Amino acid sequence: MTPAGPIAPWPVSRRLVLATGVGTVLAGCAPSPSPSGTVSSSSSPSSTERVARAQAELADLERELGGRLGVHAVSTATGVVVGHRADERFLMCSTHKVLAVAAVLRLAEQRPGLLGRRIRYDRTQLLDHAPVTSQHVDEGMDVAALCEAAITLSDNTAANLLVDLVGGPAKVTEFVRTLGDPVTRLDRTEPDVNVGAPGDQRDTTTAAHMGANLRALALGSGLHPASRRRIVGWLRASTTGARSIRAGLPDDWEVGDKTGSGAHGEVNDVAVVWPPRHPPLVVAVYTAPSDPDSTSGYETVAAAYRIVSRALAPTA
Repeated sequence: MTPAGPIAPWPVSRRLVLATGVGTVLAGCAPSPSPSGTVSSSSSPSSTERVARAQAELADLERELGGRLGVHAVSTATGVVVGHRADERFLMCSTHKVLAVAAVLRLAEQRPGLLGRRIRYDRTQLLDHAPVTSQHVDEGMDVAALCEAAITLSDNTAANLLVDLVGGPAKVTEFVRTLGDPVTRLDRTEPDVNVGAPGDQRDTTTAAHMGANLRALALGSGLHPASRRRIVGWLRASTTGARSIRAGLPDDWEVGDKTGSGAHGEVNDVAVVWPPRHPPLVVAVYTAPSDPDSTSGYETVAAAYRIVSRALAPTA
């Protein structure tokens, strides 16, 4: 497939940086040995107490997991933040797909008709998890359908075709830089993107930066309104978070999320969460268990979402 060409730069305004919270996290890019979290200066004493309790509970949850837990959650209504190792790097795994899809949407804003373009591929390009693309080898799929498959069902082949469409992993990273994120990087494609090692910064992000990116894309001005509606619709239609985020939230809360899992027990989930009749929360949860055979990742992510939802839930 011929790369689609460079993504035109879209200068990031100060308004976007402030809206996504990027300005508050850039100073904490380097890994820190201690948990990190923030309480808005405007928080009431009760919310301060809830945040402190949540951060203590996240530290306990990390000890139960064994390894590291990265969490960044913000209430868009109050600005209150709950964080734990929010500025440390974690392997993105399939959460990178939301960035790849967003990069395609940005490109489509510049190239009308791109989302309807049909992409051809053959069986040699099919990966192990290709629930949608495996059904359309003969006729191919249009770009919009590939985006939907990559987010809603985490189709690996769809994700790789989209990354190729924008020009490769480096172009996805270039797109992320336009969101004001100097940390997150994509270096490889599926399935290699799911394999990391201590000290290896390839294909990593921080919970704080990914949360800011998701907020810019789904709620802010990181994409044009039509593109924003598309990506939010796909996130809401995602089916892969039943054991993680959706297991950790009240049934009447609406969710739009993207999951990820790695070769060494990592389980991740990034989401926009809408409590009934209230502005949304933006949450990013990443895990790096010390035991590569760990099977507790989904329960850990669900528990993390329960903790932050209690801390940030609207009180009126």
